[in-house]
Amino acid sequence: MATSTIRRFSRAAAALAVSGALLFAAACGAQAPSSSSNSSKATDSPTVKASGAIDASAYDKLIDAGEVADDATIKANQWASAVKKAGVLKVGGTKTSQLFSLQSPDDNKVRGFDAGLSQLLARYILGKANTELSVVDSSTRETVLTNGTVDAVFATYSITDERKQKIDFAGPYYVSQQGILVAEDNNDIKSVKDLSGKKVGVQAGSTGPEIVKKEAPDATVQEFQTDSELVQALTQGRIDAYVVDQTLVLGDVSKNPGKVKSVGDPFGPSDPYGIGLPKDSDAADFVNAWLKKIEKDGTWAKLWKISIGDRTGVTKTPEAPAIEQ
Repeated sequence: MATSTIRRFSRAAAALAVSGALLFAAACGAQAPSSSSNSSKATDSPTVKASGAIDASAYDKLIDAGEVADDATIKANQWASAVKKAGVLKVGGTKTSQLFSLQSPDDNKVRGFDAGLSQLLARYILGKANTELSVVDSSTRETVLTNGTVDAVFATYSITDERKQKIDFAGPYYVSQQGILVAEDNNDIKSVKDLSGKKVGVQAGSTGPEIVKKEAPDATVQEFQTDSELVQALTQGRIDAYVVDQTLVLGDVSKNPGKVKSVGDPFGPSDPYGIGLPKDSDAADFVNAWLKKIEKDGTWAKLWKISIGDRTGVTKTPEAPAIEQ
């Protein structure tokens, strides 16, 4: 995931608990105020079983059906024109993010919400989803943009003022908050209000204890070092719930179908993800206009459902976040 998610879950360890080799190899930045209703958060408890694996056929069909820009649209933008001339969209991203960008061992293709957005953007510019992926982490994302190695970064990349000093952002295209993970057979906890009097696990060194204390002051907080330790404690009944970034919650559901589930609305400080772009170029205007198109025509929602919703049992598609002007 990113810096902020890393900071959120394990500032001391700086371990990408939010992503690890699991969900995100890069992500977030400083925490912003609580998001409004116009944020990309799922607003119901799962009502269907999580499938875990992505439907590769449905995913590929969606990418192949993506809109293609006309020549005039491309020629009017220097950044898009350069990508079109190169014949490939060079992308900074990851191959190990469970729901956002994961490489398949079957065909080596990278699929997920971030990967899908990059492929749809490539198709929009080039007429085909031709991307070249450079693997990045939280320490290299700005570097690959400033030195021209990539044209854009799709990596659960939190929008922060500090990062805006070095690069531009399009979006946000997704907003994460804190979520609640419980055992599959737990029907007592349905929202943050139900955490009162319960044993709640959080990651040591994260902001989890603070957030739980504020939202559920009567809960008993237990700290663990890693995401895997917390999931194990949950499935063994040593804790009643696990509070962590919603994206990691959903990744854990996808990796452990039938064992754990996400419940309730996301809550707490919001964390907006953006598409990293070269500083002081006209890329952000072009990509923001494209993002608005795929939100309006339903492509964003379809990609979310295939990449995240169907795999985690969350049935209500979230509302796409308002794009910054």
